[in-house]
Amino acid sequence: MPTSSPARRSEAGRLGAAGLFFLAAVLVVGAVGVAIWRGAGPLPDPEGCTASVGGHTVQLASDQGENATLIAAIGVRRGLPARAVSIALATAYQESKIRNLDHGDRDSIGIFQQRPSQGWGSAAQIRNEHYTINRFYEELEKIDGFEHMRITDAAQKVQRSGYPEAYEAHAADARALASALTGYSPGGRFSCVVRSPDGHRPAADVVASLEAAYGDLETARGPRQDLAVLVGRGPAAHRAGWSIAQFLVGHAERLQLRSVSFDGKEWQAGRASEKGWTGAPEAPADRVVVRLG
Repeated sequence: MPTSSPARRSEAGRLGAAGLFFLAAVLVVGAVGVAIWRGAGPLPDPEGCTASVGGHTVQLASDQGENATLIAAIGVRRGLPARAVSIALATAYQESKIRNLDHGDRDSIGIFQQRPSQGWGSAAQIRNEHYTINRFYEELEKIDGFEHMRITDAAQKVQRSGYPEAYEAHAADARALASALTGYSPGGRFSCVVRSPDGHRPAADVVASLEAAYGDLETARGPRQDLAVLVGRGPAAHRAGWSIAQFLVGHAERLQLRSVSFDGKEWQAGRASEKGWTGAPEAPADRVVVRLG
Protein backbone atom coordinates (compact mmCIF):
# COMPACT_ATOMS: atom_id res chain seq x y z
CA MET A 1 0.00 0.00 0.00
CA PRO A 2 1.59 3.31 -1.07
CA THR A 3 2.24 5.92 1.62
CA SER A 4 2.66 9.67 1.29
CA SER A 5 6.11 11.15 1.62
CA PRO A 6 7.11 13.27 4.63
CA ALA A 7 7.17 16.34 2.34
CA ARG A 8 3.57 15.74 1.24
CA ARG A 9 2.46 15.14 4.82
CA SER A 10 4.16 18.39 5.90
CA GLU A 11 2.49 20.31 3.07
CA ALA A 12 -0.90 18.88 3.99
CA GLY A 13 -0.34 19.87 7.60
CA ARG A 14 0.50 23.42 6.57
CA LEU A 15 -2.62 23.62 4.41
CA GLY A 16 -4.73 22.26 7.24
CA ALA A 17 -3.34 24.79 9.70
CA ALA A 18 -3.88 27.60 7.22
CA GLY A 19 -7.47 26.49 6.74
CA LEU A 20 -8.11 26.43 10.46
CA PHE A 21 -6.55 29.89 10.84
CA PHE A 22 -8.72 31.24 8.02
CA LEU A 23 -11.85 29.71 9.55
CA ALA A 24 -11.02 31.20 12.97
CA ALA A 25 -10.45 34.62 11.39
CA VAL A 26 -13.81 34.41 9.59
CA LEU A 27 -15.56 33.51 12.85
CA VAL A 28 -13.91 36.40 14.72
CA VAL A 29 -14.78 38.91 12.00
CA GLY A 30 -18.32 37.59 11.89
CA ALA A 31 -18.71 37.84 15.65
CA VAL A 32 -17.42 41.42 15.63
CA GLY A 33 -19.77 42.25 12.77
CA VAL A 34 -22.76 40.83 14.64
CA ALA A 35 -21.75 42.71 17.79
CA ILE A 36 -21.50 45.97 15.90
CA TRP A 37 -24.80 45.32 14.12
CA ARG A 38 -26.41 44.75 17.53
CA GLY A 39 -24.91 47.94 18.93
CA ALA A 40 -22.20 46.34 21.03
CA GLY A 41 -18.47 46.07 20.57
CA PRO A 42 -15.74 48.67 20.23
CA LEU A 43 -16.55 52.30 19.62
CA PRO A 44 -15.35 53.83 16.37
CA ASP A 45 -13.49 57.11 16.46
CA PRO A 46 -13.93 59.94 16.87
CA GLU A 47 -15.26 60.50 20.34
CA GLY A 48 -16.69 63.93 21.06
CA CYS A 49 -19.79 65.95 21.90
CA THR A 50 -22.60 67.61 19.96
CA ALA A 51 -25.16 70.26 20.89
CA SER A 52 -28.16 70.93 18.63
CA VAL A 53 -30.54 73.80 19.36
CA GLY A 54 -32.93 75.53 16.98
CA GLY A 55 -31.34 74.01 13.90
CA HIS A 56 -27.83 75.09 14.97
CA THR A 57 -25.33 72.28 15.67
CA VAL A 58 -22.06 72.61 17.56
CA GLN A 59 -19.32 69.97 17.53
CA LEU A 60 -16.81 69.70 20.37
CA ALA A 61 -13.93 67.40 21.23
CA SER A 62 -14.25 65.52 24.52
CA ASP A 63 -12.05 67.90 26.53
CA GLN A 64 -13.93 70.90 25.12
CA GLY A 65 -17.19 69.24 26.15
CA GLU A 66 -15.96 68.80 29.71
CA ASN A 67 -14.95 72.45 29.97
CA ALA A 68 -18.13 73.73 28.32
CA THR A 69 -20.36 71.79 30.72
CA LEU A 70 -18.33 73.07 33.67
CA ILE A 71 -18.64 76.69 32.48
CA ALA A 72 -22.42 76.21 32.27
CA ALA A 73 -22.66 74.41 35.61
CA ILE A 74 -20.83 77.15 37.50
CA GLY A 75 -23.06 79.74 35.82
CA VAL A 76 -26.11 77.82 37.04
CA ARG A 77 -24.63 77.55 40.54
CA ARG A 78 -24.10 81.33 40.65
CA GLY A 79 -27.71 81.94 39.60
CA LEU A 80 -26.66 83.66 36.38
CA PRO A 81 -28.84 83.83 33.26
CA ALA A 82 -28.04 81.76 30.17
CA ARG A 83 -26.76 84.98 28.58
CA ALA A 84 -23.86 85.05 31.02
CA VAL A 85 -22.96 81.48 30.06
CA SER A 86 -23.12 82.46 26.37
CA ILE A 87 -20.66 85.30 27.03
CA ALA A 88 -18.32 83.00 28.95
CA LEU A 89 -18.42 80.31 26.26
CA ALA A 90 -17.82 82.77 23.41
CA THR A 91 -14.84 84.14 25.33
CA ALA A 92 -13.45 80.66 25.95
CA TYR A 93 -13.89 79.80 22.27
CA GLN A 94 -11.90 82.82 21.17
CA GLU A 95 -9.20 82.69 23.81
CA SER A 96 -8.40 78.96 23.99
CA LYS A 97 -10.94 77.00 21.91
CA ILE A 98 -12.43 76.03 25.31
CA ARG A 99 -9.23 74.28 26.38
CA ASN A 100 -7.24 74.69 29.58
CA LEU A 101 -3.97 75.77 27.98
CA ASP A 102 -0.65 75.99 29.82
CA HIS A 103 0.62 78.65 27.42
CA GLY A 104 -0.47 81.73 25.50
CA ASP A 105 0.52 85.25 24.55
CA ARG A 106 3.06 86.52 27.08
CA ASP A 107 1.93 85.05 30.44
CA SER A 108 -1.66 84.25 29.36
CA ILE A 109 -2.84 80.77 30.38
CA GLY A 110 -5.97 78.75 31.02
CA ILE A 111 -9.42 78.60 29.47
CA PHE A 112 -9.82 82.39 29.29
CA GLN A 113 -6.10 83.15 28.78
CA GLN A 114 -6.02 85.23 31.93
CA ARG A 115 -2.68 86.75 32.95
CA PRO A 116 -1.14 86.48 36.43
CA SER A 117 0.61 89.80 35.80
CA GLN A 118 -2.77 91.49 35.31
CA GLY A 119 -4.15 90.45 38.68
CA TRP A 120 -6.18 87.39 37.68
CA GLY A 121 -4.45 85.16 40.23
CA SER A 122 -1.40 82.93 40.34
CA ALA A 123 -0.55 80.65 37.42
CA ALA A 124 -1.62 77.63 39.48
CA GLN A 125 -4.95 79.25 40.31
CA ILE A 126 -5.68 80.22 36.72
CA ARG A 127 -4.95 76.67 35.52
CA ASN A 128 -7.63 75.45 37.96
CA GLU A 129 -10.81 75.34 35.88
CA HIS A 130 -13.14 76.07 38.80
CA TYR A 131 -11.11 79.07 39.93
CA THR A 132 -10.71 80.64 36.51
CA ILE A 133 -14.37 80.21 35.52
CA ASN A 134 -15.53 81.79 38.77
CA ARG A 135 -13.08 84.66 38.29
CA PHE A 136 -14.48 85.34 34.84
CA TYR A 137 -18.03 85.42 36.18
CA GLU A 138 -16.99 87.66 39.09
CA GLU A 139 -15.74 90.27 36.65
CA LEU A 140 -18.75 89.86 34.34
CA GLU A 141 -21.16 90.43 37.23
CA LYS A 142 -19.55 93.84 37.87
CA ILE A 143 -20.62 95.08 34.42
CA ASP A 144 -23.93 96.88 34.63
CA GLY A 145 -26.40 95.62 32.03
CA PHE A 146 -24.20 92.87 30.58
CA GLU A 147 -27.37 90.81 29.95
CA HIS A 148 -28.47 93.25 27.25
CA MET A 149 -25.12 93.83 25.55
CA ARG A 150 -23.80 92.17 22.43
CA ILE A 151 -21.83 89.11 23.46
CA THR A 152 -18.58 90.55 22.11
CA ASP A 153 -19.07 93.87 23.96
CA ALA A 154 -19.64 92.17 27.31
CA ALA A 155 -16.72 89.81 26.76
CA GLN A 156 -14.44 92.71 25.84
CA LYS A 157 -15.28 94.59 29.03
CA VAL A 158 -14.04 91.56 30.99
CA GLN A 159 -11.06 90.60 28.85
CA ARG A 160 -9.87 93.93 27.39
CA SER A 161 -8.55 92.17 24.30
CA GLY A 162 -6.67 93.76 21.41
CA TYR A 163 -9.35 92.26 19.13
CA PRO A 164 -12.64 93.44 20.68
CA GLU A 165 -14.87 92.18 17.84
CA ALA A 166 -13.37 88.68 17.76
CA TYR A 167 -15.78 87.20 20.32
CA GLU A 168 -18.82 87.81 18.14
CA ALA A 169 -17.63 85.19 15.63
CA HIS A 170 -18.43 82.56 18.28
CA ALA A 171 -21.74 84.02 19.46
CA ALA A 172 -24.04 81.58 17.62
CA ASP A 173 -22.19 78.50 18.86
CA ALA A 174 -22.00 79.92 22.38
CA ARG A 175 -25.75 80.68 22.49
CA ALA A 176 -26.66 77.15 21.33
CA LEU A 177 -24.36 75.54 23.87
CA ALA A 178 -25.51 77.79 26.70
CA SER A 179 -29.18 77.17 25.96
CA ALA A 180 -28.65 73.40 26.00
CA LEU A 181 -26.28 73.20 28.96
CA THR A 182 -28.30 75.44 31.28
CA GLY A 183 -31.46 73.44 30.53
CA TYR A 184 -33.33 76.26 28.79
CA SER A 185 -33.53 74.03 25.72
CA PRO A 186 -34.48 70.76 27.46
CA GLY A 187 -34.76 67.22 26.17
CA GLY A 188 -31.13 66.19 25.79
CA ARG A 189 -29.82 68.74 23.30
CA PHE A 190 -26.23 67.96 24.31
CA SER A 191 -24.74 64.49 23.97
CA CYS A 192 -21.33 62.84 23.76
CA VAL A 193 -19.92 59.75 22.08
CA VAL A 194 -18.05 57.91 24.84
CA ARG A 195 -16.54 54.45 25.14
CA SER A 196 -18.03 51.96 27.60
CA PRO A 197 -16.46 52.26 31.05
CA ASP A 198 -13.49 49.97 31.61
CA GLY A 199 -13.36 50.57 35.33
CA HIS A 200 -15.36 51.82 38.28
CA ARG A 201 -15.36 55.13 40.16
CA PRO A 202 -16.98 55.32 43.60
CA ALA A 203 -20.29 57.16 43.83
CA ALA A 204 -18.58 59.58 46.21
CA ASP A 205 -16.31 60.72 43.36
CA VAL A 206 -19.30 61.45 41.14
CA VAL A 207 -21.02 63.41 43.92
CA ALA A 208 -17.82 65.35 44.64
CA SER A 209 -17.48 66.31 40.96
CA LEU A 210 -21.11 67.44 40.81
CA GLU A 211 -20.96 69.44 44.02
CA ALA A 212 -17.69 71.12 43.02
CA ALA A 213 -19.60 72.45 40.01
CA TYR A 214 -23.15 72.98 41.34
CA GLY A 215 -22.76 73.27 45.10
CA ASP A 216 -24.60 71.09 47.60
CA LEU A 217 -26.99 68.57 46.06
CA GLU A 218 -29.39 66.04 47.49
CA THR A 219 -28.38 62.55 46.38
CA ALA A 220 -29.43 58.98 47.10
CA ARG A 221 -28.06 55.53 46.28
CA GLY A 222 -30.15 53.01 44.34
CA PRO A 223 -30.42 49.21 44.62
CA ARG A 224 -27.84 48.58 41.87
CA GLN A 225 -24.83 50.66 40.87
CA ASP A 226 -27.14 53.66 40.76
CA LEU A 227 -26.90 57.21 42.04
CA ALA A 228 -29.85 59.60 42.02
CA VAL A 229 -29.54 63.39 42.09
CA LEU A 230 -32.83 64.75 43.43
CA VAL A 231 -33.92 67.96 41.70
CA GLY A 232 -37.65 68.18 42.52
CA ARG A 233 -40.33 69.54 40.20
CA GLY A 234 -41.16 72.84 38.58
CA PRO A 235 -39.60 74.85 35.72
CA ALA A 236 -36.41 75.81 37.59
CA ALA A 237 -35.90 72.26 38.83
CA HIS A 238 -36.49 70.92 35.33
CA ARG A 239 -33.81 73.22 33.89
CA ALA A 240 -31.40 72.26 36.67
CA GLY A 241 -32.08 68.58 36.04
CA TRP A 242 -31.18 68.85 32.37
CA SER A 243 -28.08 70.89 33.17
CA ILE A 244 -26.91 68.25 35.66
CA ALA A 245 -27.76 65.35 33.33
CA GLN A 246 -25.77 66.84 30.47
CA PHE A 247 -22.86 67.78 32.74
CA LEU A 248 -22.67 64.09 33.67
CA VAL A 249 -22.67 63.07 30.01
CA GLY A 250 -19.88 65.57 29.33
CA HIS A 251 -17.81 64.00 32.12
CA ALA A 252 -18.95 60.40 31.60
CA GLU A 253 -15.58 59.07 30.46
CA ARG A 254 -13.67 60.60 33.36
CA LEU A 255 -16.27 59.47 35.89
CA GLN A 256 -16.70 56.00 34.29
CA LEU A 257 -20.48 56.29 33.88
CA ARG A 258 -22.57 53.66 32.15
CA SER A 259 -25.80 55.63 31.68
CA VAL A 260 -27.65 58.82 32.65
CA SER A 261 -31.43 59.14 32.60
CA PHE A 262 -33.86 61.97 33.27
CA ASP A 263 -37.36 63.07 32.32
CA GLY A 264 -38.26 60.21 29.96
CA LYS A 265 -34.88 60.03 28.22
CA GLU A 266 -31.67 58.05 28.64
CA TRP A 267 -28.09 58.34 27.43
CA GLN A 268 -25.83 55.26 27.43
CA ALA A 269 -22.07 54.91 27.02
CA GLY A 270 -20.51 52.70 24.35
CA ARG A 271 -21.91 52.27 20.86
CA ALA A 272 -25.34 53.34 22.12
CA SER A 273 -23.88 56.80 22.82
CA GLU A 274 -23.82 57.41 19.06
CA LYS A 275 -27.63 57.61 19.23
CA GLY A 276 -27.56 60.36 21.85
CA TRP A 277 -30.54 60.63 24.19
CA THR A 278 -33.26 58.07 23.46
CA GLY A 279 -36.74 57.53 24.86
CA ALA A 280 -36.96 55.91 28.31
CA PRO A 281 -40.50 56.27 29.69
CA GLU A 282 -39.40 54.99 33.10
CA ALA A 283 -36.82 57.79 33.57
CA PRO A 284 -38.16 60.07 36.34
CA ALA A 285 -38.71 63.81 36.01
CA ASP A 286 -37.74 64.71 39.59
CA ARG A 287 -34.29 63.12 39.70
CA VAL A 288 -31.30 62.41 37.49
CA VAL A 289 -30.39 58.73 37.70
CA VAL A 290 -26.82 57.67 37.03
CA ARG A 291 -25.65 54.10 36.56
CA LEU A 292 -22.00 53.78 37.50
CA GLY A 293 -19.47 51.72 35.59
